[in-house]
Amino acid sequence: MQEKPKVVVSRTRRAEATAKEFNFAEADIRAGNDSVASYRAAAWSAFKKHILPDTTQEAWRRTDIHNLPVDKFKFAAEGDFNDLPAVREDLLKPLTGNQHGGQIILTPGGVKIELDEKLAKQGVIFTDLKTAEIEHPELLARIIGKTVNVEEGKFSALAGAFAQNGVVLYVPKRVIVEEPLHSVLWGPGADIAHVSHILVLVDEGASVTYVHESASPDATGTNSMHAGIVEIQVLQNASMKFVELQSWGRHVWNFSHERARVERRGNLDWIFGAIGSRITKNFTELDLAGEGAQGRMSGFYFTDGNQHLDHDTQQNHLAPHTTSDLLFKGALKGKSRSVWQGMIYVAKDAQKTDGYQANRNLVLSDQARADSIPGLEILADDVRCTHGATVGKLEQEPLFYLKSRGIPQAEAEKIVVEGFFDPIFQRIPFEGVRERFQQYIADKMA
Repeated sequence: MQEKPKVVVSRTRRAEATAKEFNFAEADIRAGNDSVASYRAAAWSAFKKHILPDTTQEAWRRTDIHNLPVDKFKFAAEGDFNDLPAVREDLLKPLTGNQHGGQIILTPGGVKIELDEKLAKQGVIFTDLKTAEIEHPELLARIIGKTVNVEEGKFSALAGAFAQNGVVLYVPKRVIVEEPLHSVLWGPGADIAHVSHILVLVDEGASVTYVHESASPDATGTNSMHAGIVEIQVLQNASMKFVELQSWGRHVWNFSHERARVERRGNLDWIFGAIGSRITKNFTELDLAGEGAQGRMSGFYFTDGNQHLDHDTQQNHLAPHTTSDLLFKGALKGKSRSVWQGMIYVAKDAQKTDGYQANRNLVLSDQARADSIPGLEILADDVRCTHGATVGKLEQEPLFYLKSRGIPQAEAEKIVVEGFFDPIFQRIPFEGVRERFQQYIADKMA
């Protein structure tokens, strides 16, 4: 009897004939002074070297971007696209009282900058990236590329090389900025790559509150992309509250690399809110680099439809007597999915560390899914580090109580969801921002 030939079955994914790649070229990189030019040259080199991430990489295992239409995206030239929708009026309202300490509006068509004259006289710099490159090159050299490395991946390299819009904030030593600063990145249009770079330096003994919002209208049946970098330095004895909100349209693929470094006895209160985009992949790191440094990270997200939000957080304790506290809470509807993957890292010499992280998820439909993956990596032996994660549905007891008092089912569910998010709302320093979050909940629950 003739032996049958052996059949070899390969379990590896067939390589694509031609790897997908962006159409961006070196000519698209804006010129700059020596430090900026060398930074962008390094970013361009990294961009050419790195391939698009896929699900074989651990950090991307739960977020598949193989449908990202990379060859369709183009950059918006300054002055173009003026016929696109204008910035939503609600995004421009003062966060407290009837004014801001300063406000920057970034759009494909240009930039609008306002800064209180008193702050300017105190040496506060709050301007857009292009202006800073011309007027404050020494400051940029102190910040750019100092916390986020362009070698971290394809999208950090993309943002580093091609950033068109951005904000530069500098608060001089011992200056206390009492009125909040506010910036809005507005990204309308289809097939556009919006690329941003936020740079912050809070000098020794200074204090500031800064709110940055990214948003766009929905453009059904199209695609756009945002790639961004956020770099923050909080120096010795300085303090900062940083609030980030994103309400991108459902056609936007959103990628960001963000890292803050807090020095000796510095303090950072970092608050995230995410309710938009088609897909978000966000890498956020907190480096507690000086003895006694403190950091708090608070996250709010609400998904519906087919939205997919992936937040990858890291709390790095690099010095003794440092404290971190992370709480992310999310609600999910429709067929949406959230991913939160967190890590507390404690260096060998970071004794007396106190680190905490928690992720709580409320699943409001049978087809929604929440993945929650906390982690610890501890190299010191005198620390207190804890973590926790939960995924659950609406509790029936409070719903029953509310309905027994005559409250309709839909309103009762909204009240319970608002109560779920209340610990995050209590961390938000402005009533206007809290009201906006509550309106987002009402819209999602409708």
